[in-house]
Amino acid sequence: MQCNKYIKFGVLYEKARELGAEMMVTGHYARIEKRSADGRLLLLKGNDRRRDQSYFLYGLTQEQLSHTLFPLGNLTKNSVKEIAAGMKLPVASSESREICFIPDNNYSRFLRKYSSSSTKPGVIKDINGNALGEHRGIINYTIGQRKRLGIAAKQPLYVVAIDSETDTVVVGEKIDIYSSVCIVANVNWIATSELTKAIQARAKIRYLHPEAEAVLTPDSRGRVRIKFKEPQMAITPGQSAVFYDGDVVLGGGIIEEVARGCK
Repeated sequence: MQCNKYIKFGVLYEKARELGAEMMVTGHYARIEKRSADGRLLLLKGNDRRRDQSYFLYGLTQEQLSHTLFPLGNLTKNSVKEIAAGMKLPVASSESREICFIPDNNYSRFLRKYSSSSTKPGVIKDINGNALGEHRGIINYTIGQRKRLGIAAKQPLYVVAIDSETDTVVVGEKIDIYSSVCIVANVNWIATSELTKAIQARAKIRYLHPEAEAVLTPDSRGRVRIKFKEPQMAITPGQSAVFYDGDVVLGGGIIEEVARGCK
């Protein structure tokens, strides 16, 4: 996500414009169309639904969209491979959806090397604040995690929250990792300039998570309150939430707060 913002559509995009390039072409599976009613550029899902990457591109501006081409947006991954093979180009037999540039996808090793503060041991507490044990560093835990918690309990426990300021991991029962409401900040709108009233939409809280029906309501600070029709599992602060109307990306932002519980 941040690679697109700071590298592809940050440093690379600005350098291309500086060199006089009219358009930047990338291999994202997404589409750009112009809305006839007002000429606004829209970001849409790629036709290959299994490879669609529109989720990662919600931060693009109208100016960036006007100088960007996604030639793979109308193609499937298999057809792209066939075209490449027909042109005698190298064709990868496998692919990765994990984080880039980290050998073996070992996140913990990377964080231990570059962020010593996240490797400090801390306390594991239940949702009522009772200490249950110690953990070996918050880098080893994610919201919704069940295994390798390092504590014994009569019933299965899951990571409900992680407090990086106090190095505390909060655990609870499975029902505790479901939430119906979250607050999204740093919102970028693509299909509109701003949200002025509550609307019905579909929201996606991480790349491989299915979209879900929700009501989006703006607040006075420019944030968006998402109220899901059905509780969602492991909504995680720091992850991106992207809003859709059919194929069209309305916008998106960073999940800032999560209301615990399903009400």
